[in-house]
Amino acid sequence: MQTGVMRKKISAEPVRPNPVRIGGVQKHSLIDYPGKISAVLFLTGCNLKCPYCHNPALARGEIPGWLEPGFDEFLAFLHQRRGFLDGVVISGGEPTLQAGLVEVCGQIRALGYPVKLDTNGSRPRMLKQLLDAQLVTYIAMDIKTDPLLYRRHLQADCHPSALLESIRLILDSGIDHEFRTTCVKPIVKPVTIETIARLIAGAQRYMLQQFRNTDILHPDFFQDGKSHLFTPAQLDRLKATASRQVACCQVR
Repeated sequence: MQTGVMRKKISAEPVRPNPVRIGGVQKHSLIDYPGKISAVLFLTGCNLKCPYCHNPALARGEIPGWLEPGFDEFLAFLHQRRGFLDGVVISGGEPTLQAGLVEVCGQIRALGYPVKLDTNGSRPRMLKQLLDAQLVTYIAMDIKTDPLLYRRHLQADCHPSALLESIRLILDSGIDHEFRTTCVKPIVKPVTIETIARLIAGAQRYMLQQFRNTDILHPDFFQDGKSHLFTPAQLDRLKATASRQVACCQVR
């Protein structure tokens, strides 16, 4: 994650507390919001412990000591960049854990920006609140594995019904969306992709992501001498399986 440095300015005025816990800011991105030049606001803290997570500091809820971004400063940056930026991405960590997310999305939308939300889908109540208020315009939900297997593989208190509710909310929302799965053995198997594809049948996009064994949350998980990667040919077969259920499936 490449982040821009936004330090708090010294002022005689009292500093308003951040409505959310900010872990970083990327001022310009060409890849995080499809078709748009975006700024990315990273919120810190996550309720899942995916061993392959490539933002381990954010997953642990850390805030870099050298980085002191204030949300008011981020808003000021967005105000200055109107006409140059096309949208804002809110990522993590897991953004929906933070009660201030509604306020944050509302203020960004008030500046005229579309908002893309990256989420693990574990908090459907927050997701519904954002959708009902029309505060997000694109949702990307990570589906880690078969929802029935989260507790086994991710050591998380994440009920399958919450994930299924989030999937349904997104599919019924009428807004742009995508689902994503990181293809890493043994958390994901061919039958896993078949199951997920059926759950998201009719989705606009389903992205299959190759596992990258660098700077991850729990490297010990992968020190068993086994290969955890899918070959390009195997990924193509997973794509062919999923493509029967969704409008567009891609490997990246």
